[in-house]
Amino acid sequence: MKFLHTADWHIGKKLHGFSLLNEQKEVFEQLLTVAQKEKVDAIVIAGDLYDRSVPPAEAVRLLNEMFYQLNIQHKFPILSISGNHDSATRLETGTPWYQEMNFHLQTTLNKALFEGIKLKDVQFFLLPYFEPVDARIFFEDETLKTHDEAVQRTIEEMKKNFDPSFKQVLVSHFFVAGSQRTDSETEVTVGGLDNVSSHHFKDFHYVALGHLHHPNASKHLLIQYSGSLLKYSTSEAKQDKGFRLIDIAKDGAVQNQFVSVHPSKDLLVLENDFSTLLDPQYYQTIKKDQYIFARLTDTRMIPNAMDRLREVYPNIIGMERLNRAGLMNHIQQLKHKDQQLLAPDKLFAVFYEGVTGKTLSQKQEEIVTETMESIQKEEE
Repeated sequence: MKFLHTADWHIGKKLHGFSLLNEQKEVFEQLLTVAQKEKVDAIVIAGDLYDRSVPPAEAVRLLNEMFYQLNIQHKFPILSISGNHDSATRLETGTPWYQEMNFHLQTTLNKALFEGIKLKDVQFFLLPYFEPVDARIFFEDETLKTHDEAVQRTIEEMKKNFDPSFKQVLVSHFFVAGSQRTDSETEVTVGGLDNVSSHHFKDFHYVALGHLHHPNASKHLLIQYSGSLLKYSTSEAKQDKGFRLIDIAKDGAVQNQFVSVHPSKDLLVLENDFSTLLDPQYYQTIKKDQYIFARLTDTRMIPNAMDRLREVYPNIIGMERLNRAGLMNHIQQLKHKDQQLLAPDKLFAVFYEGVTGKTLSQKQEEIVTETMESIQKEEE
């Protein structure tokens, strides 16, 4: 049994205001190509199909197009669940019709998920993201206070339906204790509430997880995250992105191959001084049209820093100062040195840009001017 394990598509997500729909479509096409080449038996999507519970119309259209290509056009069975970013209620619309096309989408706790879905010689169990309160209501058990307790109880019910003539695979969307997070994942932790012990999964041949974006977030060989298909934060800039190709042999042995994907626009973090970033000899050696985040080593204030960087890097998404202590010291020196040369509102504008890397908007300038005039009248 060979299948693709992917997750965390986050269709509709924006990167600092930049739409990623084109890049999301590109990496999907790469996934589809591999699925066709390898002639996989199924596509597993472990949650977070959308980036938010009420996705924009263009995101819905793109995901529908992806499902159409996979399931209708190329006849791949789909085994999918909802994640913590998805709306379970909205996503489940149409599931009775989907099943007729071998498209299995599980979004809530119900009796159906305990039975598993049999494809070839593998029994798939689909466990979507849910809150502990959902398990308390479903099982009528007030002792289920944490995700760990709720998942343990759910898996105990699943194991009652294990068919010994099949291999068992779990598809789920939780944070397994000991795994590694990145900045772009939404925190659902309250005092460790969402931590789920890996011990609960020991009877499965393979566990296909979503939620964490790092493909190597889990240290457990048979409990794996696929990671996201794109980089969604600067903390992911150096990560390899893609999906997993899983092959489960008749004896239960699992082959796990990670397949990388490469969008036309990647996320790059450039760390250097301002003058170097604007030097043609430097920027001609890199792809300037990528999504760029600049980390400046300068301690001096730089007027119109973001605007000047954007002239070279049209898709720059942000900027930060690495030596803020040195910058603040320089600002204080400049303030004392030039306080007679700059009007208070102009001095504040320089200070604001030096700290944030952004220029004051027209509205902000008006507020500063009005505030300075009010202060001056009070002093007079």
